Amino acid sequence: MKDYYRAIQELNRLNEMLLQLLSELVLHRDDPGQATPINRRFQARKGFLEVTHERVFKRYPFALLELFLLMQQHSELKGVRASTIRLVRHHRYLIDDKFRSDIRNRSLFMEIFRQPRGLTHELRRMNRYGVLAAYFPAFANIVGQMQHDMFHAYTVDEHTLFVVRNLRRFFVPKFMHEFPLCSRIAHSVPKPELLYLAGFFHDIGKGRGGNHSELGAEDARVFLGQHGLSEYDRELVAWLVENHLLMSQTAQRRDISDPEVINDFARHIGDRRRLDYLYLLTVADIRATNPTLWNNWKDALLKDLYGATRQALRRGLENPLHRDELILDIKMAALARLAGRGVDRALLQQLWDDLPEEYFLRHNVEEVIWHAITILSDGDIDGVHVDLCPQSERGGSALFIYTPVRDRLFSRTTALLDQLGLSITDARIISTRRNYAIDTYLLLNPDGEAVLDHYQAQELVTLMQEQLSNPETAPAVVARPAPRRMRHFKVATEVRFHDDTANRRSIMELYATDYPGLLSRVARVFYACGTQLQNAKIATFGSQAEDVFYVTGQSGGPLTEQEQQQLREKLIEALDQSD
Repeated sequence: MKDYYRAIQELNRLNEMLLQLLSELVLHRDDPGQATPINRRFQARKGFLEVTHERVFKRYPFALLELFLLMQQHSELKGVRASTIRLVRHHRYLIDDKFRSDIRNRSLFMEIFRQPRGLTHELRRMNRYGVLAAYFPAFANIVGQMQHDMFHAYTVDEHTLFVVRNLRRFFVPKFMHEFPLCSRIAHSVPKPELLYLAGFFHDIGKGRGGNHSELGAEDARVFLGQHGLSEYDRELVAWLVENHLLMSQTAQRRDISDPEVINDFARHIGDRRRLDYLYLLTVADIRATNPTLWNNWKDALLKDLYGATRQALRRGLENPLHRDELILDIKMAALARLAGRGVDRALLQQLWDDLPEEYFLRHNVEEVIWHAITILSDGDIDGVHVDLCPQSERGGSALFIYTPVRDRLFSRTTALLDQLGLSITDARIISTRRNYAIDTYLLLNPDGEAVLDHYQAQELVTLMQEQLSNPETAPAVVARPAPRRMRHFKVATEVRFHDDTANRRSIMELYATDYPGLLSRVARVFYACGTQLQNAKIATFGSQAEDVFYVTGQSGGPLTEQEQQQLREKLIEALDQSD
């Protein structure tokens, strides 16, 4: 596949030259135009850059990089003359170790990254002409490098250039409407070129074996040291490369409503500047991976993590926010907002007394208010209550369920949601002291959007109410077939366990092939093994599901080694036999 993509790239280069030649022959044959000097080596003709004579690159090898800098600095230029492209290709052999160690060439390369415009276009042009791979041999390794999964839609080099493009757009005023928060943060970043360099290096280590983040960080240190960056700047870029997956993994796999998780993440980040750089790099990276991967849920998730971490850093790492303080703040804010809303104060207090502390840690003030109004709307805290918030602050639609705990509750709810074609991106499963479930599911439709259709939303609430009000009925059987493309990207089921001692539970990581009914099948295994679900973080990357479940065993505490082994075996047996 690498040879195929490189052949396509070569055809693109030839097409560019042929189209330029045809334009010159057909449109400008009788009027070649007046040459406008730019410097001793280059001139402009009919809006295109050309060399002043054919021996320019032989006499001045640094002009092989200067060409791209001039294209950035002269916005009136439309492109490069075909004859000059041919000369660049013929003189690439001049880019050797001596060329790379020349201070003029190193300065030119860094100046390209520091320009206020044209970076993306010129990096792509450098890639097409083969100059980028010649100047930085490590980049040659990722040219045409395919990533054999359904998560990455582009070759590594194309993905890398897309990341740089996305980062660049954060600084362009006309694109501020796309990501307002990112644009505001970007304009406070002191050295944008460090961010672009982090994007350039973040996947440079792929295809070599080993940890690509660590390999890329070391490449960045060496390369940027050779190019005159200060120790602070190159260490910042290296840190970003080494940790470029940290924020997305924390947001999607950890319980970021837990103050301890936020405090640990903040300690790892260290300061506000690193947080800003990493947030921008993370958003740009996810958006450049697959056109369909970014959605409102990921946007909200990363914003929540960024905001909570920024608050923790402002408060001071030596003075972390404690659980009791956070819970009290949420209760007081919700109580003030509920005044005058027709909610009985005594019933509200009775409801809150029944809820464990983790409920207030996992939900924000708006959600606490919504839940209270839904449950107490009929003046009683008993019975089954279901409601849907079509457009949640967390992205997607939020389905709220309050019901007595019964056998296979998680299996019933997930099976119905799967049958309706809805994807669960986040599940918050909480049991009250009097054995009620107060659960919230974040949902997306098949297009990765919120459930905004009024009739579909109404149908969902009605069907869920009926399902939970009739516990004697069997859970729905998911009949939707897996998409055909999923069948060609099978992922062997893998189950890992970690202890969450502070919360007296176990963390189970599940890696498996994603298909309709996956969660309901997992739920059936939990029921068979007597495993109690406390929380879940659901994430899908192409054909692979990477889900995290916070569970307890039959004793109400962390799973024993025997319980872990039994659960692992049952899950592998149940999931690997699926079509």
